[in-house]
Amino acid sequence: MNPALVCIPTYNERENIEAIVQAVLEAAPRVDILIVDDNSPDGTGQLADGLAARDPRVRVLHREKKEGLGRAYLAAFRWALAEQYTYILEMDADFSHDPRYLPGILDAAEAGADLVLGSRYVTGGGTVNWGVGRQLISRGGSLYARSILGVGIQDLTGGFKCFHRRVLEAIDLDSVKSTGYAFQIELTYRTLRKGFTVREVPIVFEDRRVGHSKMSKKIFAEALTMVWKLRLTV
Repeated sequence: MNPALVCIPTYNERENIEAIVQAVLEAAPRVDILIVDDNSPDGTGQLADGLAARDPRVRVLHREKKEGLGRAYLAAFRWALAEQYTYILEMDADFSHDPRYLPGILDAAEAGADLVLGSRYVTGGGTVNWGVGRQLISRGGSLYARSILGVGIQDLTGGFKCFHRRVLEAIDLDSVKSTGYAFQIELTYRTLRKGFTVREVPIVFEDRRVGHSKMSKKIFAEALTMVWKLRLTV
């Protein structure tokens, strides 16, 4: 078993899952992979089982239904902690998070950072194939959350992360309420509130190659209201 686990949630990612798993395995020999499938109707879960059967570094966690990104990650975190992994990473299945950044993120974690964020908005980071509207929403969302929560993190909404297990053990995972876009904000804010060190390392975020974005107006609205709840209760 490797010390690090990359958690990849999937829902209808049949077109991406084999390629992303292979790319992660090649880019980062130090990691294992946990695919968390929310009963994808397109057969992603069955493909994942085939990948796990062929490679001991790949495991699959099947969930009964789609409940949002946050619920999938929380299930993965609990599994990872039970299996005694030291470093637990979040990563999308659609290549918007490039596996080539995994070694650098792990290096920063092993150097002592409690939470490492792959950041689009620090020097050296950026985005590719984004329209003006999406850039405004993303940058505006991070600025909005930073302003309300009073933190200096540049990319609060990013989902390419590495937690040391001590962070997830200290956070009351049962108290995490966000399910979508706001989940990333909530986890980083709870980490900061517990006094852990957070380091941002630059990544270039590329829009998904195939498939469709899971973002919706409901998910974005949740993020707008959740930051106020976090500010008042955490």
